Amino acid sequence: MNPSELANADAQLGDFTTTARVVPISLLAIVIGGIGGLLASALLTLINLFTQLFFFQRLSIEPGSPANNTLGGWAVIVPVIGALIIGVMARYGSERIRGHGIPEALESILMRGSRVEPRVALLKPVSSAISIGSGGPFGAEGPIIMTGGAVGSIVAQLFHFSSAERKTLLVAGAAAGMSATFCAPMASVVLAVELLLFELKPRSLVPVALASAAAALVRHYLLGPGPLFPVPVHSSFPGPSGLLGCVLIGVLAGALSLLITRSVYAAEDAFKKLPLHWMWWPAIGAIVVGLGGLVEPRALGVGYENIAALLRDAIPMREIVLLAVVKWVIWAVYLGSGTSGGVLAPLLMIGCALGGIAAPFLPNEGAGFWPLIAMAAILGGTMRAPLTGVVFATELTGDHGSVLPLLVAAVVAHGFTVLTVRRSILTEKIARRGFHVTREYAIDPFEVLFVRDVMHSSVVVLPASAGAGVVAALLASHAGRLEPLYPLVDADQKFVGIVKRSELEGWVQRKAAGPLSDLASESPTTAYDDEPLGIVLNRMANTGETRLPVLARESPGRLAGMLTLAHTLKAKRRHLEDETRRERARAVDLLVPAAFRRNKRRAAAPS
Repeated sequence: MNPSELANADAQLGDFTTTARVVPISLLAIVIGGIGGLLASALLTLINLFTQLFFFQRLSIEPGSPANNTLGGWAVIVPVIGALIIGVMARYGSERIRGHGIPEALESILMRGSRVEPRVALLKPVSSAISIGSGGPFGAEGPIIMTGGAVGSIVAQLFHFSSAERKTLLVAGAAAGMSATFCAPMASVVLAVELLLFELKPRSLVPVALASAAAALVRHYLLGPGPLFPVPVHSSFPGPSGLLGCVLIGVLAGALSLLITRSVYAAEDAFKKLPLHWMWWPAIGAIVVGLGGLVEPRALGVGYENIAALLRDAIPMREIVLLAVVKWVIWAVYLGSGTSGGVLAPLLMIGCALGGIAAPFLPNEGAGFWPLIAMAAILGGTMRAPLTGVVFATELTGDHGSVLPLLVAAVVAHGFTVLTVRRSILTEKIARRGFHVTREYAIDPFEVLFVRDVMHSSVVVLPASAGAGVVAALLASHAGRLEPLYPLVDADQKFVGIVKRSELEGWVQRKAAGPLSDLASESPTTAYDDEPLGIVLNRMANTGETRLPVLARESPGRLAGMLTLAHTLKAKRRHLEDETRRERARAVDLLVPAAFRRNKRRAAAPS
């Protein structure tokens, strides 16, 4: 094997396929991250502006809560006014501003080649700010994910990038927006991996992480440091009773996640039955929002102050129940109407409320412990992102010592919904548009097996120097085993080329003069016996050839066998057997000490 072939083999068997292109893409991602931080600050400012305009009739960007308005009964019409504006923007601007952001980002990635229209980058944050500022019970995370993703996609479209590279920059913008909004850079990267990237490769992880870090840096100077909802540090080990309580919270959060998901799409189904254009649906949903605001004003708007209060155990039980029920109802109805808003903040609040309601019946682990645990569990169950839920909860609160109980609750909730709900609140919308998304990632079996594991080594070869008569005799001797493709070898049994059977039969019938090598293709597509099947399948896809001669890497020029597309199914069949075949790999009695097994055999032996 010559040095170039050795280098080629080493490259093929490397751990990663990332190339130097990750460097310029990472540099561009850092720029996008900085832009994402600016966009997050701008979106939060817009939300403050519209909140002041709608509820307090003043031009100001100071933070304000709709719960403090003095409009009385007139407050009911405020969400309706905002919804009418959004309906007009969606119908005559871009329909893609409807929804809560993450499904729309997923659709752009999976079905649109990671291309987002430039106007979405402008209309989405404005429409979301109007929705939230007029009392919509949403958070800023969904809109900023879509907005940051749109900016990343637009920047990527200015360069000669592949769809996969555009996806990386789209997700980099989305992660940057979330990182700056919540001061949660690590959770933003984990969310990108669990929900948006559909891969865990350095080519995408590195740029996305750098973009998230850049956005966190910008946030520090524009919005201040975190955590967003600081709480006292709880015990890192709550004991067996505390962990059992986490399991219970996980089950309750999983059941609640199921109900939440179904309620949102039940509302959406109800709106689809209305004999009205979808442009008017948000206004109808806004009526429910306005009435809910009369019952519980704190349910309006983002409600970060409610999350903070729940994490401090600062809301009485009766008020927690009322706040949670009203928030859930108006959020599910308004989101189902097709308005513009997010899901994370409402889920955080509902999760905290669940923990607050369950806390009196669980071991006392300190103020705010169970709201914190339930907050992560709801994210793990509803969004099917348990790791995001754990990391997000720790970064939002600064309570890094509660990782163990957070993990238990989040994965139990995740497991509950995986077994009981076919699709999450994020992927259900995509499924309703006729697409299917799988959220399970695993090693490709074609990357684990090599060509030598599945190829056919018994190959009919023809001598390249043979004439038509000799070839005719050889074909006659193999009449029961005709091949569509024949490899040619020289006198030293070195591979020379290939010839198709159709060409070969015509050449024989014509009794053409000259050796068979005249028919051989000059540069046939081949494979090496030590190549992973995935690489060879890509080669087949690129060339259209489904039967490849296999050469031995250690003996240059020697034909090792033939590989067909049908042979590659062996890899898939082996993978299916590993997944489905159940067997006892070790006998039970091998777990018994050897002395006892010998005594047992002696006692069973005939005397």
